[in-house]
Amino acid sequence: MPSALSSISSRPTRSSSFAVVVAIELWERFGYYGMQAVLLLFMVRQLGMADARANLLMGAFAAMAYALPVVGGWVGDRVLGSRRAMLLGATCMMGGYAALAVATAHVGLMTVAMALIATGNGFFKPNAANLVRRIYEGDDAALDSAFTLYYMAVNVGSTASILLTPLLQDHFGPAASFATCSAGLAFGLGVYTVLRSRLRHVGSVPDFAPLAAGPVGGLLLGMAGAIVGLHLILDRPAVARACVWLAALSVLGVWAVIYRRAVPAQRPGLRMAYMLSIQGMIYFVFYQQIVTSLTLFALRAVRGDVTLGGVTLFHMSAGQFQALNPIWIMVASPILAFLYRRLARQGRDLPIARKFVVGYSLVTLAFVIWWLGALSGGAGLVSPWFMIAAYCALAVGELLVGGLGLAVIARYVPAAMGGFMMGSYLLSMGVAMYVGSMVANLAAGAPAHPAAGAEAYAGLFLTLAIAAGTIVILFAALLPLTRRWDRQHVRDSALFSA
Repeated sequence: MPSALSSISSRPTRSSSFAVVVAIELWERFGYYGMQAVLLLFMVRQLGMADARANLLMGAFAAMAYALPVVGGWVGDRVLGSRRAMLLGATCMMGGYAALAVATAHVGLMTVAMALIATGNGFFKPNAANLVRRIYEGDDAALDSAFTLYYMAVNVGSTASILLTPLLQDHFGPAASFATCSAGLAFGLGVYTVLRSRLRHVGSVPDFAPLAAGPVGGLLLGMAGAIVGLHLILDRPAVARACVWLAALSVLGVWAVIYRRAVPAQRPGLRMAYMLSIQGMIYFVFYQQIVTSLTLFALRAVRGDVTLGGVTLFHMSAGQFQALNPIWIMVASPILAFLYRRLARQGRDLPIARKFVVGYSLVTLAFVIWWLGALSGGAGLVSPWFMIAAYCALAVGELLVGGLGLAVIARYVPAAMGGFMMGSYLLSMGVAMYVGSMVANLAAGAPAHPAAGAEAYAGLFLTLAIAAGTIVILFAALLPLTRRWDRQHVRDSALFSA
């Protein structure tokens, strides 16, 4: 008995364990978003890559980065353990950023580095989140609070790096930016190494067993093959396109199998999940413009000096404008949380489907602002205030649409099917981002002259505004159907559980 009590008392607190995961997550996101902020500009300016090729490469990279967590989560649960898989992913990403730092004139090495980063992301992303879930297992209220802080850490890390790496790229070249991303993640790994004892009691089953040579050897061979395969996919646009469409068909296939195997009482919830998942997925077509068309628009047609009353407040380079998205998310998140609580107390809680309609209305507003900005430039550069205002609308739209996709699965999908649906949703996000890159190519090759360049992007932004507005009308028309399916889901779930 005394030994058991001493063991319990020596166990780290949940908050100290959570702090270790948050620390490495912050630095991992620092590296990833810092790299993403300068990668397209590196392709276009340093490598001389055509806009269309660079946009599609960014889309294929995003698709791979969102598809691979499906595999990485399984490896963490069944083979390595969540802690080990998270560390393996972070190490791969650190190596990928370092490889980008020396790939300043070699497209082939760049795609190898991108493959390494996508593979690392696949291992890191699901397993870090899984550790947070395990730390607060059985305490839903604390888990919700923890994930709020976790999401805040993501935005703090991404904001800092998005502001820093473009500055380094402009003054010292892209190698300095990518090396900083690698160094930041190395620092995060160092922090984890020092504090790892605080997580010794947390993990999936394989974390607490010795590693077996056979499975680990097979995993390493599989990883090497995956990195080579991803390099070939990224290096060949036609192959990348075929893989993305195959992934889209796979999602539909998984959904069909899940629906067919479900009992009748579970099907209204699945129909609801499918409809809302599609609505959430479409958002990422618009989101992908941040790292493609909007970055190139900022590079070629937007004034970097932010002025007020004739006084220059600060300067933003093309890549730094991406930081406006996480900044506005951090500003808007507590405001939305307050509004949700107030509406709930008044018995006027907004259903997810209605939040999606409001979210897409804000996406429409964002691209209307960008369209007006592109038209306003005349013969000169567009005011950065158009970027600031539009990113505000887009960020709040993200909180209402993109941030609720996983909540849809948790609410409407039976627990036994949740893993498959979660994986298929991440895969569909990657497909949507690739489609977003294809859409961005409507303005590919825009002239370098500000007036001509802005005009080319005006057409793209108007197209996106019309598309988002059409989605608002369509989804609003579907609200009665979603209400009926939701009522059926609640009724049938109660009967099924009884």
